[in-house]
Amino acid sequence: MDAPMKWIASAAFGMEGMTGRDLKHLGMQNVRVMDVGGAMFEGGFADAFRASLWLRTCDRILLVMGQFEARSYEELFQGVKAIGWEKLLPADAAFPIRAKCVKSQLMSPSDVQKIAKRAMVERLKSAYGTDWFSETGAVFQVDVSIRNDRVTVSVDASGEPLSKRGYRTWNGEAPLRETLAAALVLQSGWHPWQPLVDPCCGTGTILIEAAFIALDRAPGLTRKFAMESWPCAPHGEFEALRAEARKRFESGSQRALNVAGSDIDPEAIELARRHVKQAGLAGRIRLEVKDMRDLMPAGEPGVIIANPPYGERLDNVRAAHAVARQLGALQKRSPGWKLCAFSADTGFEREYGRRATRRRRYYNGRIECEYHIFE
Repeated sequence: MDAPMKWIASAAFGMEGMTGRDLKHLGMQNVRVMDVGGAMFEGGFADAFRASLWLRTCDRILLVMGQFEARSYEELFQGVKAIGWEKLLPADAAFPIRAKCVKSQLMSPSDVQKIAKRAMVERLKSAYGTDWFSETGAVFQVDVSIRNDRVTVSVDASGEPLSKRGYRTWNGEAPLRETLAAALVLQSGWHPWQPLVDPCCGTGTILIEAAFIALDRAPGLTRKFAMESWPCAPHGEFEALRAEARKRFESGSQRALNVAGSDIDPEAIELARRHVKQAGLAGRIRLEVKDMRDLMPAGEPGVIIANPPYGERLDNVRAAHAVARQLGALQKRSPGWKLCAFSADTGFEREYGRRATRRRRYYNGRIECEYHIFE
């Protein structure tokens, strides 16, 4: 695996461009934003590890093993078998297979899994001269994705999704994924020297992701990645990159931070306090139980980011409309402040009282939402 390898930094709909931009900022080579699914780049294991540490809107880092056309199971078998699996997988490797099929001749994920597994076994039999694989060693999760008859075979270098930062062990109602929360902060135009307020902060995910950005804290700093168990990986380089990220956070943690959140639910605020502490940010984020109608942001104008309850998520459209009106009133009594609200409520702008300056479309799970930015 000495030659430059191809990697996919997978990302949810709407976040591909941000992931591609961040890869370029990290100095990755030959970055290309994909139409669907994220961005591609080239590099070694250390580059992939650095991307895993620092990408804020990326779901997984995948090592591309092969790409080819397949309209029959025989073509799929031969394509997977032609890949040099022995260059990456040791004889005792565990290699489970996931499959996804979209708009292709081959549309049965279970059949694709079986064919791909058989092809890998045949290849590894020849390479290692054995008919039996214990699969008791390091895990190499293989992904076979078929879209428009184009097959991409990759190995998941992340393990747990990169949204699993390690600080959120309790979830409130309708939790926001960490990668999506980071995208909302980045898309808001907020600068770390500005105040940031979340008036319905729930368990604190938006606030923590904003603090990570402001304090130069790598989102993957305290978690492990699947590639760290691979025998072929440069483990010394991985440790050096993690130590460098830890040092940057220690230096960045000295910066001033003006991030605050409130929620009408005392239980949500208690969970937010626990998450802030687990994120290593105890005492850096202000939290309080407060009704949004009583909130009066003080000091220099900044940015208000809200992920309010909306009808499809909490099955209460009237309550969602009421919150939209409250957010409109909040901006009116907060001159100079930008307000950004993430909602699936199709009547949000009408209830808010004005049209958004900008909008972006994202998905919260399977729910299509719009991010409204009111300058």
